[in-house]
Amino acid sequence: MQPDPDLLDDAPLLHAWVQARRRLGSGRLRPFTTPGHKQRTDLVGDLVTGDLPLYGGLAPVREADALVRSAEARTAGRYGADWCRYSVGGSTHGNQTMALAVGVPGETVVVDRTCHRSVLLGLVLAGLRPVWLHPPVDPTTGLPLGIQADAVAAALESHPEARAVFVTSPSYVATCADIGAIARVTRAARVPLVVDAAWGAHLGSHPALPPHPFAAGADAVVTSAHKTLPALNHGAVVLARTDLLDAGRLDRAADATATTSPSGAILAGVDAAMALLAIRGEELVAALLTRVRRAREALAGVPGLVAPDSATFGEVRFDDAKLVVLTAATGAYGLAVDRDLAAAGFALEMADRDLLVPMVTLADDDAAVEDLVRAMAAAVLRHRGRPRQAAANAAWTVDTEQVLTPREAFFAPREPVPWSAAVGRVCAEVVAPYPPGVAVLAPGERITEATLAALHRARDDGARIAYAADPSLATVLAVRKPSAVGGRP
Repeated sequence: MQPDPDLLDDAPLLHAWVQARRRLGSGRLRPFTTPGHKQRTDLVGDLVTGDLPLYGGLAPVREADALVRSAEARTAGRYGADWCRYSVGGSTHGNQTMALAVGVPGETVVVDRTCHRSVLLGLVLAGLRPVWLHPPVDPTTGLPLGIQADAVAAALESHPEARAVFVTSPSYVATCADIGAIARVTRAARVPLVVDAAWGAHLGSHPALPPHPFAAGADAVVTSAHKTLPALNHGAVVLARTDLLDAGRLDRAADATATTSPSGAILAGVDAAMALLAIRGEELVAALLTRVRRAREALAGVPGLVAPDSATFGEVRFDDAKLVVLTAATGAYGLAVDRDLAAAGFALEMADRDLLVPMVTLADDDAAVEDLVRAMAAAVLRHRGRPRQAAANAAWTVDTEQVLTPREAFFAPREPVPWSAAVGRVCAEVVAPYPPGVAVLAPGERITEATLAALHRARDDGARIAYAADPSLATVLAVRKPSAVGGRP
């Protein structure tokens, strides 16, 4: 099926991709460039279909950069941004770009501790020193609330040398910070506010949703076009104002960790998703909101099952387009329900002991969501047990003492230490239950008994332990202690 002509008119990269496909089909484009598969499906199958490069695919090498910049300029104009960059490296690339753009090694930044691993490793790349902010956790649902504006104000008062504030909103579980309130604090301090809104590309496209973080006053926003919008995997967008951020520095930072062989198909997908949101966003999101609301109503018929919405957390503090399901009061274990759903063909975005997060997006229809809800309700009923209090994921409750900067610990000599002997040592790796990909242990932090216990609980509940050198949790990498005769750690 061909894209809508209006979409092609508003998405120059998508238009270029369609034209290149037509030229390939007619034999008028015979590429002698990468990728090496040359569109031949007889070698590795249909995997390569549609995989066109930017350079020599969507446009001749000498013209391709101008084509991308024209598309980015359109998106910047839609949001009122001074600077925009499309990425084929996902929000990971965008977050690392912003870390490299805001300061120099050794400088301080204020950072939401529930940040994604990509922000943490951006601090490693840039050599920045974090001052961590810990969002409160809702005691009823166990979900993290957004960073509070007064906490940002207090951090900036205590650390006037801070060069930027990094906030994650929406969270993986749809809770949102009041970006407008935080932006008023950071603007008064003349410090740029950077928002990782990887899960919020659709925000602001319907009056029932929280505003887009950029419209709310953020100085830079990183979003994934492939999470809630119909783009190819890895597609992301970064928007920025340049009164507190330097455009040249942003360019250098984006180029520093970007591939030099960008996928034209991914770029076309980002451009198409941005144009689709501009043309039909309110209509499509309205339909999505209706489907998710119906799903909540149906799931409420299962005794004990809870699917919170904006009424639970307050205006602008929750993304009602996301379905989040809490199982604790049913006695069912979320991971057991998730296994049943997987066996029935339903792959969920996230599950832990007390939580299920199926990603319902613009691409789902009524029948698909209704089938999911029926299967989920049936699985919960099969696994019903004694009701329990919801327990917050370890990612939301981590408490830290930063002994070394993330960069210092990343490059320090290290050694594996038995978990039984790790308390008090300085962590040298990232350890995170995934999803949500928030580090429970991060380089440079003191290892505590509480963090070890939280990770073991997550492992025992069946969670995937990501990034750790030893995911069984028998050992952890710690910074090597100085020798008896001195020297570097």
